[in-house]
Amino acid sequence: MPKALELVRPKLEAAALRGVFALPRPVRRLIAGPAIHLDGQELALDAQLLLKLQELRGHARLAAATPELARAAMRQGTRLTARAPVDGVVAADRQIPTANGALAARLYRPRELTGTSPLLVFFHGGGWVIGDLDTHDDLCRFLAKHAGVRVLSVDYRLAPEHPFPAALDDSLAAYRYAVDNAADLGTSSDAIAVGGDSAGGNLAASVALAATRSELAAPVFQLLIYPAADATTRRRSRELFSNGFLLTDEDMTWFMDQYQPAEDLRADPRLSVLLAEDLSGLPPACVVTAGFDPLRDEGEAYAARLAEEGVPVVSRRFPDLIHGFANLRGVGDRFQEALFEIVGSLRAGLSLRAR
Repeated sequence: MPKALELVRPKLEAAALRGVFALPRPVRRLIAGPAIHLDGQELALDAQLLLKLQELRGHARLAAATPELARAAMRQGTRLTARAPVDGVVAADRQIPTANGALAARLYRPRELTGTSPLLVFFHGGGWVIGDLDTHDDLCRFLAKHAGVRVLSVDYRLAPEHPFPAALDDSLAAYRYAVDNAADLGTSSDAIAVGGDSAGGNLAASVALAATRSELAAPVFQLLIYPAADATTRRRSRELFSNGFLLTDEDMTWFMDQYQPAEDLRADPRLSVLLAEDLSGLPPACVVTAGFDPLRDEGEAYAARLAEEGVPVVSRRFPDLIHGFANLRGVGDRFQEALFEIVGSLRAGLSLRAR
């Protein structure tokens, strides 16, 4: 019986979570508490309600005693917030050969898409320590469906078992694979974009920089969703939103200690892309940030630096949202609204480059 309860409990918790979010707005506000205002911003009710429910469940951090426990918690959280799979998307698992062994990957395409299309090579978030193909399956399906593109999601190696620069090496290998096998993936080498969220946004930015400075065909576009951009500097947003908004200051320290424990090496521009000497000539970018996110200011500093060096960039802050909102559309309409806007930026960026 205890084992049966363990199997049923996640489904019951997910149903309860959806039930709370379906309550009338005044009731949801009562549960969430008074509106939170900080730095001239008001936290969205959907975000505040989710944070309150996490607090009541005793799950207020992404880090854990061990990487294995943190990974399991993220997988459990994904199951709790999931909706039914996005309709009309075909997914097929792939293996990407690399010098360090094969990488798992997953290729998505809208079912009605039969000809070639742009391809987004996507790197998942999770502090380079947690996350996998399944935790970001819904997001990749959503991007493929609503942007009308193929998405290749990459399961790069994780720290601390594989510290920096293993994740970047894998990401570069996956991008090279996409360029070399473009026709087989249903695209062309001049229609490949890179993207990712959080740590994945960092990897996408670093891949774009490395490819642009090498013999590889450069990506045509960068979709950087609340990216980590500088591991050397504590900016104001990290102090303002250090605790209570999903990603905490302690989480960020824990993730970086797993990925690059040597503090004197964190200025490496392959990790701290904001510190690269030259960002000119990089592909157009959409840099998305969340108002209540400790990573907000470094993401916006990276967008400003791109613009200063002549790179076409759209910098979009969602002032009422928290880090990780791209994975939360299953519980709150506000999260999905933001995702639709991001999809619009992706479509616009890819169509502009195609002209």
